Order: sequence, then structure tokens, then C-alpha cells
Amino acid sequence: MPLKNADQFSTIIKAKIEKYAHRTSVSEEGKVISIGDGIANVTGLDNVMLNELVQFENGSYGMALNLESDFVGVVMLGKFENINENSVVKRTNRVVSVPVGDILLGRIVDPLGNAIDGKGTIQTEKFMPIEKIAPGVMTRKSVSQPLETGILSIDSMFPIGKGQRELIIGDRQTGKTTIAIDTILNQKGKDVYCVYVAIGQKNSSVAQLVRTLSAKDALAYTVVVSSTASDIPALKYIAPYTGVTIAEEWMNKGKNVLIIYDDLSKHAVAYRTLSLLLRRPPGREAYPGDVFYLHSRLLERACKLNDENGGGSITALPIIETQAGDISAYIPTNVISITDGQLFMMSSLFNAGQRPAIDAGLSVSRVGSAAQIKCIKQMSGSLKLELAQYRELDAFSQFGSDLDAETKKILEHGKRVMLMIKQPQNQPLNQIDESIMLLTIKERLIKWIPLDNFDDFKIQLVAHFQNSALRTELEKKMTFDDELTNKFVTDVKQFIKTYVLSIKDYDANKYGTPTELDLTGVKKQ
Repeated sequence: MPLKNADQFSTIIKAKIEKYAHRTSVSEEGKVISIGDGIANVTGLDNVMLNELVQFENGSYGMALNLESDFVGVVMLGKFENINENSVVKRTNRVVSVPVGDILLGRIVDPLGNAIDGKGTIQTEKFMPIEKIAPGVMTRKSVSQPLETGILSIDSMFPIGKGQRELIIGDRQTGKTTIAIDTILNQKGKDVYCVYVAIGQKNSSVAQLVRTLSAKDALAYTVVVSSTASDIPALKYIAPYTGVTIAEEWMNKGKNVLIIYDDLSKHAVAYRTLSLLLRRPPGREAYPGDVFYLHSRLLERACKLNDENGGGSITALPIIETQAGDISAYIPTNVISITDGQLFMMSSLFNAGQRPAIDAGLSVSRVGSAAQIKCIKQMSGSLKLELAQYRELDAFSQFGSDLDAETKKILEHGKRVMLMIKQPQNQPLNQIDESIMLLTIKERLIKWIPLDNFDDFKIQLVAHFQNSALRTELEKKMTFDDELTNKFVTDVKQFIKTYVLSIKDYDANKYGTPTELDLTGVKKQ
């Protein structure tokens, strides 16, 4: 009996819904009731969808963002100066979508997918909606392949894997964008597509970035999505979603993609502006209540798919700008909790000339050594500890001059380690070269090198092993066994002996004589 009643109830509900659906023809046109500050309130669009494109009389488009009971809040995506009350608004019956596919490689587009590089329009019939639910847990697999940044300090201490989300955070002008660009440059020849999303950047900054990518032949595998500081807030709001939609098309085809969001602080500010203009209730620091969801639904779309789903990946490097190093502020803590680690850029290190200015204490990679090749994992194990000891003793040594021999030894070694991991911009390193440089640190072979000669020493060291049989053997094995370690240490010692003898005014009293570089009894791994 209860089942019969349930069936009857279901039939009645279905009949009511059908009757309601066909009671009148739904209007596809509406009218503007008010407009200002890039927000239009429109009445008459009863069936409009969230994020649907609507077209105004002047040809401009808007996006339906607030679906109220008696009107729709539309954010403008184009010019709105000549739109007035009672202007006609038409539905397009499609949500905001952007072109996707290989045709976008090498192009600079706006957040709507329109070309802005003067190379003609993008001819494609494939469009994808910018909002999409992130892949589920069962379609993913754990991160296991390294995404090589070419930056020694990152690849050794904070490795990034394909499918990881690693936050780059720090004050303005501390080298955050440089890390992102160097990572893009290092993907040359590695079959990784790149997407760079500029959010609220200066036009000149984006132009300079494009020139750098073009000069290094990196534009061929990169798409730049540009929403500059002069753009209206709605374009800055949709820009990162446009970028990840372009990236998802390649991920779903089994490709590996790197995406940079530069930066999400300006993205949050743009969304706050829109929300306040739409009269949504303000919360902490006037951000709307769903500002966490704003970034979580974006960053969750970056992942590593399992083999059944093609095995593609999106690796996300979001950038957040802090105020006076405050990583406990609202937006930074939100994004830290979403990502799989962060690289904290320290102003004091940057001002002291250290590049990249990564604070090894506050930075972390939650994927860890799962995304490292074995030879780097072997050689970088003690690096963080050595730097921590150096930082602690360096701060302590400022207050006293009487230091014991062991403390002096740690300080001298720490200074050399900092110089070894220092790296000029736009010069990424190969991982094999990185592992050789790390070997010289771990085996304490850099103690004979004068501090002023480190830049030249690193160049000569890489050049020395460039076409050597030892390097070829390491490339083949990808691991340092006892025999190979022994050979490398012997070779590096011989190279250092030759190198220091070639230095004019070499202070043997300070650094030791070259004869101390005894090649017998080499320490084994």
C-alpha cells in the first residue's frame, strides 16, 4: 500500500512539473533596469543559466552571475558606456566558453579566447565551458614523475611533480614570476605544454614576458592568457578559468601541462570588487563568503589522471603576493591550505643578492622525494639540514667574534652552499648537472673554492662534464652507486686541483694548498 501511494505521489509531481514547464513560452529577451560600474541588472530573462553569455544592444556581452527572484545581475565583459535603461538584452543559450586545442600554441589571447597578438583570429570549432567540475578521486593517481624546474634549490629541496599544485608566495619584487618563467623555459623539448595566465599585470610586463619566451624558443609550446590591469574586473575574474580550460583539453588527451596563475591575489581582489558591486554580503576583509571556493574549484582541476583516463596531468604554480611577508593573511592561508606545498620568497634574501630568494625554512613540498630522480634524491638529503644549521649559526655569530673551529667550519660551508644554489634568471639547469653540483656539496669538495670565484666555478664544472663518459654513465643509471660516486669524486677533485691552480692570487693560507687535494682514499657513498 505505501508503495502504491508513493507511485501516485510521484505521478502527480511529474504532471505538475510538466504542466508548469509548458504553461507559457519563456522569454529569450530582457531589459536593463539599471547599469553602472560594469554591472547590469536585467529583468525578463526567466530561464537564464548561471555563467550564461547574454548580448546587449550595442553588441557587447555580459555574464549572468547573480540569479535573483525578480532580476539577473550581469557582469559586463565589454564596453557598457552606451547601454541605458530599457536596453534590450538577449540570451545566447550558452555558458561562457573558450576555444581549445593545439591551434592556441604560440598565441596570446584575452580571457574570452580572442587573439590579441595581431596574428589573426583563432580558427577553431572546438569550444569548452570555463567552469567545470574537477576530476574525481577515482580518476586520479598519485604524483610520481618530476616536473623539472631547472632551478637547483627547488629540484633538490622542494621537488615539484607532474600533477602537483605548488604555491609561489612572497612580497612584490622578490622573483616570484622569474621562477615561473624559468620553469616554462626548462620545459623545452620535454613534451610539456605551458599556459601562463596574467591577472591584472601591466601591459609592459606581459609584453616583456612574451619577448623572453619568444627569444628562448619557448612560445611554440606556450599559451599566454592576458587580463591586464586596465581590464574590467569581470575579465580578471574569468582569466584563470580560461587558462585551466585550455590546459584541461590537453590533459584529457594524455598530455602533461604546466599552468601559471600570476597572480591569485589580484584575482581575489577582482572577485571581491564584482561581489560588492553585485551587493553580495561582505565578510572578512570585505571578501565574499565563497572566496575560498573561488580558488579551490580552480586549483582542484590540476591533477594527475590515472592510465585508464589517459595519464595526462596539469601542474599548477599559483602565485600569491603578500604584504610585508605576512603569510597568515586571509587569501594566503586559503591558498596554502588548497595547494601541495609552497615556495616562500624572502625579501631579506632577495635584497642580499640571493637568487632565487627561497626561504628553506618556510618552504615545503608535500609531495617530497616521490617526484625526484634517484641521483638528486641521494645527493640532496642533507641539504636542508646544512642550510638550517648555517642560518641558525649565522644569526648567532652576529653577536660574537669568538667562534670555535667547528662553528667556523659550518659557517664557511654554509656560505659556499648558498653560492652553489644561487642561480641567474633564464638559465635553467639539466637535472644531471644539478646532481653533479649537489655531489660537490655533499662530499664537501667546495671548501677550496674562493667565494668570489663561485659563479665561474659552476660554469666550468658543468662544462667539464658536458661530454664526459662519466656523465653519460650517470644519465644511463640515474643513480650514484659506490663505484660511480668514487669515480665522480676523484674526477671532481682533479678538476678542482687544476681549477684552483689557475686562479691568480689564490690564498693558500686561507683555503689550503692544492696539494691537500689528495686523490687517495676517496670517501665512498
